[in-house]
Amino acid sequence: QVQLVESGGGLVQAGGSLRLSCAGSGRTFRNYAMGWFRQAPGKEREFVAAITWSGGNTYYADSVKGRFTISRDNAKNTVYLQMNSLKPEDTAVYCCAASTSMGLVLISDGYDYWGQGTQVTVSS
Repeated sequence: QVQLVESGGGLVQAGGSLRLSCAGSGRTFRNYAMGWFRQAPGKEREFVAAITWSGGNTYYADSVKGRFTISRDNAKNTVYLQMNSLKPEDTAVYCCAASTSMGLVLISDGYDYWGQGTQVTVSS
């Protein structure tokens, strides 16, 4: 079992940057594919980015491609989401998730463990 804790959210102006972190517990963290999702008020949960267990492959939603970068450091049991050129429409609660599938997982049903989330607010 994996427990996930996100950090790094906050309030930023449009055009600014934030880096989210997701710290995982357990020695088997490296065996999980990881993803980031977000949910804005009144909207459904939305896929943001995914990374394989090794970090060798990544995938992004079209809405964040070229602006966000997902990465992982298995030695630190941590996954990151670097967010640049932030827009007001990026405002949401961002959650990380872990999947026992080691490949890229693009849908929320494919994930087994979830963090509580961290709020990101982008002002115009």
